[in-house]
Amino acid sequence: MSGSKSVRKDRVARHIAALPPSGIRKFFDLVSTMDDVISLGIGEPDFTTPWTIRESGIYSIERGHTSYTSNLGMLSLRREICQYLARDYRLAYHPENECIVTVGVSEALDIAIRAITSPGDEIIYTSPSFVSYPAEILMAHGVPVPVATKRENNFAPDADAIERAITGKTKAILINFPCNPTGATLSGAALKRLADVVTKHDLLLITDEIYSELTYGEAHVSIATLPGMRERTIFLHGFSKAFAMTGWRIGYACAPADLIDAMKKIHQYAIMSAPTVAQEAALEALRRGGEAKAEMHASYQERRDFFVGGLNEIGLDCVLPHGAFYAFPAIKKSGLSSEEFAEKLLEKEHVAVIPGSAFGPGGEGFVRCSYATSQEELGEALKRISRFVGKIAKK
Repeated sequence: MSGSKSVRKDRVARHIAALPPSGIRKFFDLVSTMDDVISLGIGEPDFTTPWTIRESGIYSIERGHTSYTSNLGMLSLRREICQYLARDYRLAYHPENECIVTVGVSEALDIAIRAITSPGDEIIYTSPSFVSYPAEILMAHGVPVPVATKRENNFAPDADAIERAITGKTKAILINFPCNPTGATLSGAALKRLADVVTKHDLLLITDEIYSELTYGEAHVSIATLPGMRERTIFLHGFSKAFAMTGWRIGYACAPADLIDAMKKIHQYAIMSAPTVAQEAALEALRRGGEAKAEMHASYQERRDFFVGGLNEIGLDCVLPHGAFYAFPAIKKSGLSSEEFAEKLLEKEHVAVIPGSAFGPGGEGFVRCSYATSQEELGEALKRISRFVGKIAKK
């Protein structure tokens, strides 16, 4: 309407306006405008959710199970989660007050950070890491403190470097192993050393173990099982990766009752409860999804061996990932930055990868490639990447 006053220019909160856009989303947007693209960018299984899980969701709707559940989630699902963790992870939690069902592990991470962070609190996280970690800390008015991992250590965290980053303002350490984007896992010795640092300085620990079923070689061990760690650890997990349930948006967190109670306060005001249909599908996944999960795991391991071997043959040095479904090859020999390499590869050969710099300090000089796609597409992607690298070498 003419003559109206101009709107204020500070409508967006300063700490939100200062957040950088996701480096992953930028490449997804580019891919959506192009044809004949092989996408190794998205961290999503190419499998359809197993039929027995889908059928459970359909049956839930047919029975009219469309109401809210408890804020914490269906008690039957929480009981099944706790039984699963006790059997496969050697973790003991009480389903009544030490487990909360969330809208994906993303929400679990968000409410965990908000529940423990007061303005100015520092949270240390290992880097390269998933892009949302520093953003989540900033949105909680905390201070993200990255500690870079290194290729020569197979991207495992250096507990001494983490300890050097601790100050009087440090509240917690956030880790993700198996790791997105590097595929790194932690040895027993590394777990113990990190646990020693956490207990010595009386810190909290948030462990994001969404890829923990997808390990190749040594069985996964949760840091929460180590002496003195259960009472100071928030354990995050979900169904998206191992059960191919990304779109169902169902995750969970387990922790001591006081921490879960604080997380529930945020969850009940912002979310109310995770979708009922998805909760019933998750219940079926835990009860009868084990065989399908094992088949998908075996396929990922075959793809890993094929794809990582191909990258090394091309000359892109890539450590063999022991978890998740990502390869993190070094591209420093190309003379291009991570972003330049990813942009030019997409432009010239229509292969989408994510620049390592999108994942924070330590990621520059690498790109992330998801091998959660068919072996046929991985083979074609290797041909295109080889052609691209060959052209660079000739310049």
